[in-house]
Amino acid sequence: MQVDGHTIEVSSERKVLFPAAGLTKGDLARHYRDVAAAMLPHVRGRPVTLMRYPRGVDQPGFVQQAAPEDPPDWVRTVVVEKEEGGALTRLTIENAATLVWLAHLNAVTPHVWLSRTDRLHHPDRLVFDLDPATDDFEPVRRAAFALRDLLDELGLPAFVMTSGSRGLHVTIPLDRSAAFDAARVFARAVAEELARRRPEALTVEQRKAERGARLYLDVMRNAYGQTAVPPYAVRARPEAPVATPLRWEELDDPALHARRFTITNVPERLAEHGDPWAEIDAHAVPVIEAARTLRA
Repeated sequence: MQVDGHTIEVSSERKVLFPAAGLTKGDLARHYRDVAAAMLPHVRGRPVTLMRYPRGVDQPGFVQQAAPEDPPDWVRTVVVEKEEGGALTRLTIENAATLVWLAHLNAVTPHVWLSRTDRLHHPDRLVFDLDPATDDFEPVRRAAFALRDLLDELGLPAFVMTSGSRGLHVTIPLDRSAAFDAARVFARAVAEELARRRPEALTVEQRKAERGARLYLDVMRNAYGQTAVPPYAVRARPEAPVATPLRWEELDDPALHARRFTITNVPERLAEHGDPWAEIDAHAVPVIEAARTLRA
């Protein structure tokens, strides 16, 4: 496959990675090639953790944090400090060729840091993962609108995306003025306030046994070294669903669910509508002032 002027040999291109959908490694590689222009602004400069499935998504895969050995010379890496001490060489995704090369490695899903390599301790994303107790999407829809209303009260922008799994991610772009600790404290405070307003439907309880049927407002990703699924990444589910940015009005569509968009329809969606998150960085905000407003 020719990408960015590089020839990438996708081995075993016809190997089925998604048996339920009959989709192959070649289909995965073509997806990442086709969405690269929209995806790259959301992943560039971020350390990556890979979810690899060499035997297909219906078989156990493995997590790879360290950069693969002997990458092509156009693949970029960065050395990052580990919180427990020491350092690790991590992959970053800087071009379309790297996305396709990762598909060659059976890396179905890249997960990325919420900060970039030039300021690793200062996030430029704050993520709320709306995690439902069941596959029922209606509680997720209601929670997303409630969260958007609260963020509106605080004067903060909110961008929404299907997770490709069961829920939605609501993301605030940050100006990197706050370190992870402050951002996470703020995210927790927002989640607690939202759960206080709707205690019958929402919770910040980490223990599943204590959640009952309530939707979990997960803010645990907002920490140094934690990762989140980026826009247009494929998930290791039978239908090959894709984490897909939305326009808020799309949440009113009764046919919408977390796995509605897949590698079979996302490139066409992008060609027709473009990326709803294309201007997300232009809306970056500080969280400190919003935190004061929330406490008031």
